[in-house]
Amino acid sequence: MADTVLIRSVRAGAALVALGRELIDRGYRFTTVTPATQARVNRRPGNAVARDLRDVFGWSRPFPPEAMPGEVFDLMLAADAAEACGSLWRSRVRFSSYDGELFVHSAFPTDASDAVFFGPDTYRMADAVRAYLRNRREPLARAVDVGCGTAAGAITIAKRAPRARVLAVDINDTALEYARVNVGLAGTGNVSVWRGDLLDDVDGGFDLIAANPPFMIDPAGRTYRDGGGPDGNDLSLRIIDAAAGRLTPGGALVLFSGTGIVDGHDPLRAAAADRLAGTDLRWTYREVDPDVYGEELDGSAYARAERITVVLLTATRPGSVAQ
Repeated sequence: MADTVLIRSVRAGAALVALGRELIDRGYRFTTVTPATQARVNRRPGNAVARDLRDVFGWSRPFPPEAMPGEVFDLMLAADAAEACGSLWRSRVRFSSYDGELFVHSAFPTDASDAVFFGPDTYRMADAVRAYLRNRREPLARAVDVGCGTAAGAITIAKRAPRARVLAVDINDTALEYARVNVGLAGTGNVSVWRGDLLDDVDGGFDLIAANPPFMIDPAGRTYRDGGGPDGNDLSLRIIDAAAGRLTPGGALVLFSGTGIVDGHDPLRAAAADRLAGTDLRWTYREVDPDVYGEELDGSAYARAERITVVLLTATRPGSVAQ
């Protein structure tokens, strides 16, 4: 039984890669927005039913099968990526563009506990990794994308450090499935996809640790969204602790995260400063966007917050791989 499930999974993954390549060949591109923006755009008159591939695979709108190219619909069925929606059909996945690549991830709305999210924070995180690599002088030998999701971070690193061994690690099996598809689409053969809880299940040191962990306070406890703890910062702090013990000389942690600001106080920065005070790591911390996910302020989880900010923490171990 387990072997049958594995075979089906492998076949579905191959079909999903083929579907992505078919979309690339057809010139498909899509920039994924926040869930709130996606909901607003989809509510507009005339947007209830998909008219083209961007509507189907970007905006997650239901579609009549006759409106889809036959090859595309056949690949959707082979990949188990289509589901009936009354008299229409709906894609189970979305495809988003970044850095010349296409990434598969979960369809909107991302309500499932194992949903794999790709959106504005993914772009910001990957941009931060690109900026770090532009300024790094030493070559990378080993890097890891912690809580990789779609593996956007790992693929971004691998494209710029083709001789490095890059790990994409996640505890979510759906994320691992999509990560493998995305690595196949990008052709980054130096990326290995691993199942693990942060760095607990991988060995050795790293020249670069990249992470964009969940950081929201999520009453539903969804894996891709809930950062843990009263402020949603537990996963970010665990990554800081792990990096302190695993960075090589000259290595760096690039952590993209976020937090609610209460009475002008940033609980993540304060907690990070406490964790880093006992290490040799040199670090910087800045707000990337001071006001995001404003709709969350209406809920009880953020009843005391005046705003939610996304931040970038970079921590570097002194020394050089050349020493």
